[in-house]
Amino acid sequence: MQVSGIKGYNINFQRHLTKSEQADLKEVSNKAFDITGGKERAVITHGSCFPAYHRDTFVGSPYGTAAKEYIKFLSVFGFNNIQLGPGGELQKGSISPYNSSAFAQNRLFIDLGELASEKYGYLLSKKTYERLAPLPEITDKNYTVSDFDKAEKIYSEALKEAYRRFEIKHEMGQPFAAKLNKEFMEFLEKHDSRLTEEGIFKVLSKQYRTDDYTKWKNKADRTLITDIRKGNPDAELRFDKIYRANYDAVQQYKFEQFIANKQIKEHKKWRNENNFKYINDLLVGCSKMDAWRYEDVFLKDWEMGAYEWSGQSQRWHIPVIDPKKIFLNEKYELNTGGKFLKEKIDFALEYCENIRVDHVMGLIEPYLLLKDAEDEEFLTNPPQFKNKNNEKYISELKDPENPNLEYDLYWDYTKLIEHLVLPAFKEHGIDKELPVWEDHCSWPSRFKMIYAEEKLPRLTNIDWVKSENIKKSEPDNWFIIGSHDTPPAMTYLRRTSLLNDGRSVEYTRNQEPWQPEYLAGYLNMDDSRKDIDLIRQNLIDLYNKDDKAIVMAKFAELLTTPKFQISFDDLLGITDIIYNVPNTKNDTNWKARISPDYIDKYYENLSSDNPTALNIPELLHQALQAKIDMEVKEHNYDEDFKTDIYNKCQPVLDKLKYYSGVLKEKED
Repeated sequence: MQVSGIKGYNINFQRHLTKSEQADLKEVSNKAFDITGGKERAVITHGSCFPAYHRDTFVGSPYGTAAKEYIKFLSVFGFNNIQLGPGGELQKGSISPYNSSAFAQNRLFIDLGELASEKYGYLLSKKTYERLAPLPEITDKNYTVSDFDKAEKIYSEALKEAYRRFEIKHEMGQPFAAKLNKEFMEFLEKHDSRLTEEGIFKVLSKQYRTDDYTKWKNKADRTLITDIRKGNPDAELRFDKIYRANYDAVQQYKFEQFIANKQIKEHKKWRNENNFKYINDLLVGCSKMDAWRYEDVFLKDWEMGAYEWSGQSQRWHIPVIDPKKIFLNEKYELNTGGKFLKEKIDFALEYCENIRVDHVMGLIEPYLLLKDAEDEEFLTNPPQFKNKNNEKYISELKDPENPNLEYDLYWDYTKLIEHLVLPAFKEHGIDKELPVWEDHCSWPSRFKMIYAEEKLPRLTNIDWVKSENIKKSEPDNWFIIGSHDTPPAMTYLRRTSLLNDGRSVEYTRNQEPWQPEYLAGYLNMDDSRKDIDLIRQNLIDLYNKDDKAIVMAKFAELLTTPKFQISFDDLLGITDIIYNVPNTKNDTNWKARISPDYIDKYYENLSSDNPTALNIPELLHQALQAKIDMEVKEHNYDEDFKTDIYNKCQPVLDKLKYYSGVLKEKED
């Protein structure tokens, strides 16, 4: 990684892999995963978490030059996926990607460096770019944080200049601008209607100083798009008047969306050439802008949240599609709500190779909370007894016109997966075994029924279960230890909870999946290996005195699974910040970001006396040995089989052991 000229950096390099070593390790890592059966190996990295490269625009991007360098780094260790967060335009006043637009791209992900290059005809002047985007600052910490306010300011100025220079260059007949304009017009042929509506929303939200359209003073503006679709001539006149008065602002918005989509498309082409995939996050909700465009498809009095058994349920303030607006008839033709969801899926998969289904329960049995209720109205005692007037599953919602009947009379929500979601995935070449189905929820009976009927894979957290049996019974599951909503795994054994008598206990340490005997045995199953009892006992002794060794063993276990995800903070050894603490408001939620010198920090961490980063070759060596042991055991310790498998695997084991040692070396 090039670090010269970065402000505040004290050169103290650790042992780095040479280019030839990187190529060799990449090859051997992929060979090892081929043997272990690890088909999909993902690192969870939301868009804003990507590092800066050369210049800092205060928020990361999964589509720029920095993203390519990060992918190259991950590929060396055999990773072939990144699990993104939702990538839509952020909602005003919120930096959570789970409140972002389901359709509009996040303009903060545009690579301004590319706009200031020959590739984009210098739409942004180099002088402006260097003034707005300073050199990255390097600190002693192995992470940095995003500054969304600064990013908004510099992107507003930079993209305004880029659009103005594009118009000037096009008027002057410059060949590049003419070519770019042709692409722009082709883009608008497909997206102009949506973009015009979104542009009008931005104008109105600026006028009313809020994205919450339900608070706009002019009631007609709250339902403007709905009224137009109903053929209201006054609404059409109002829309046209706003458009004409704000034509330049709307056109600039369209241009920004065009540039964002163009860079995403170019990045996908590069990923395909490098056999690397992105997993997009199909957020269960949407932004206020999306809700305004589809105002008539949502329940009026209810929002989606999450049931909490041990306390107050989570209020997400997410609109819920009205079940009566999903399908038109028994042939499952789509009504307006169904079209909205189909559009969300198509958009999420347009430039990504796979998808994470955020909160699957929201597509089967959403948990409803009364929109206008105050927080204190959701408090109950004991907490598992909820006030059904304020919160309930959608299957418990009654029809106001006939209280004896379910509101979702024909169980249309239970038919969403079979008749809308899975067919939409199929159109994009995705079978149900591939997506990440985020099923961490309360599992009510109707949800269980659909999950069983559709035989959907699950997201298995080996923090709570052993992977040994799950891999056999549910081979299509994705496996994780932590996620974007959990503390760094290196801190797990210190997690505490209060008992009824007031005592504090470290609850993870006592869980069966974390027991030293289990881990030592799982990673070393071959009873016929030389000194196997001593090997296991030495590991048990190590795990009993070294928490870090237990955590590393859990990650070795994770690497034996067929599809797994590792959070970027765990990979890089970041332990002092949590990306998101669910259901809380704090100054750091959604801001954690990879430092610009992450490669140097990663090597420095691994070669230190107290490494917290994951030495992937070392963990993969343990995972491969575990896989060999499993195979030998399954073949009843047959000597011929054992000879054959070691002839195949020993060179890979040897190289992994070598590179695990290299990563611990200090620079001479």
